[in-house]
Amino acid sequence: MEIEYQTRVVDDQLDRVLKGLPAVCLEGPRAVGKTSTALQRARTVYDLDDPQTLALVDADPRRLVRGDAPIFIDEWQRYPASWDLVRRAVDQGAGPGTFLLAGSASPTNAPTHSGAGRIVTLRMRPMSQFERRSETPSVSLSQLLAGERPDIAGETDVTLDHYAREVCDSGFPGVRRAGPDVRPDLLDGYLDRATDHDLLLMGHRVRRPGNVRRWLAAYAAASSTTASYETIRDASTGGESAKPAKTTTTVYRDLLEAMWLVDPLQAWWPLGNPLSRLKRGPKHHLADPALAARLLGATASGFVSGSPSAVRGLGAGPLLGALFESLVTLDVRVYAQAAGAAVGHLRTWNDDREIDLIVEKDRRILAVEVKMTATPGSEDTAHLRWLSERLGSDLADAIIVTTGRHAYRDPYGIAVVPAVLLGP
Repeated sequence: MEIEYQTRVVDDQLDRVLKGLPAVCLEGPRAVGKTSTALQRARTVYDLDDPQTLALVDADPRRLVRGDAPIFIDEWQRYPASWDLVRRAVDQGAGPGTFLLAGSASPTNAPTHSGAGRIVTLRMRPMSQFERRSETPSVSLSQLLAGERPDIAGETDVTLDHYAREVCDSGFPGVRRAGPDVRPDLLDGYLDRATDHDLLLMGHRVRRPGNVRRWLAAYAAASSTTASYETIRDASTGGESAKPAKTTTTVYRDLLEAMWLVDPLQAWWPLGNPLSRLKRGPKHHLADPALAARLLGATASGFVSGSPSAVRGLGAGPLLGALFESLVTLDVRVYAQAAGAAVGHLRTWNDDREIDLIVEKDRRILAVEVKMTATPGSEDTAHLRWLSERLGSDLADAIIVTTGRHAYRDPYGIAVVPAVLLGP
């Protein structure tokens, strides 16, 4: 039975780019939906995950640039020379929409030309809550970013239980289509493949894959924090006296980031704004908060019941709060990309002020705080008000994303929006 295609936020952006440019590459973790999205448009397909196709291409590399356009090269990193073949075809005059590539990793051991000016890359992340159709959004991130100060309204029956389930149910389309009884098994298989099979495909033989899995679990425990990599390393080895060298754990991080499993949120660094002494360290996130929950043995029922078996993270608050922030961060990144905006986070040097998400486009700034509360008080928006005082007219808008039922503006003019009511 043919599976109905689930429309993605990136679809409009992809169609726009294909109309004007000869080559586009969809990047993102395995199983995020790149292949399904590309197949909606492709007329010629080369699946390099298929051994027979790979053997044919190895015998005749030029085959990859022949066929009816758009020509789709799936898992291009399995044959890194395909990137340069496409680049040269573009240099030789390939027209708009000729090539569409997709990759689940960035090759770290094969020299390829950057493709700058020839191949445009688009990031694809797991499904946002808008794409999951949890609710019809009533607040648009792009409107907030435009500085229109729109009226904020909307209501939902969604409660904290729903967000706990969404954290654990995953934004990977194939996992979501499966029944709840087998989703944990699919996520376990995904993690096993990543730490055993996919690292080997990238040309890196890890002597102890279990160490990578433990490091990844420690990274998951650091979700939504700026914990140092030394802290993560120490958490991954527990009480062991012999710690892996920093160079070893750096390799883990770099490989997992090249596979887009580790998806750090870089610090926002303002240009020409009256802010100084900001930290530059990233805030830690995995590609999908469901992976973090699975690595830590957390379940939706455990979150909701407050079960003591629910593992705590490395942050000061509850793990569900950290993973709820990670879920909202995923949403905001998807919506911001559609709006052509960048996303970062803000934290002052002495840790007395922080803003969870800073969305910026053309010097317009949208500040976003994430709180696992249904009724935020003035203390929850204190940092947003602090930033508003310093940025003045540069701040397009400020928003606090909650687990509540109602969307509105508070007495300070800050938009209070339940997570499911925020959309592109």
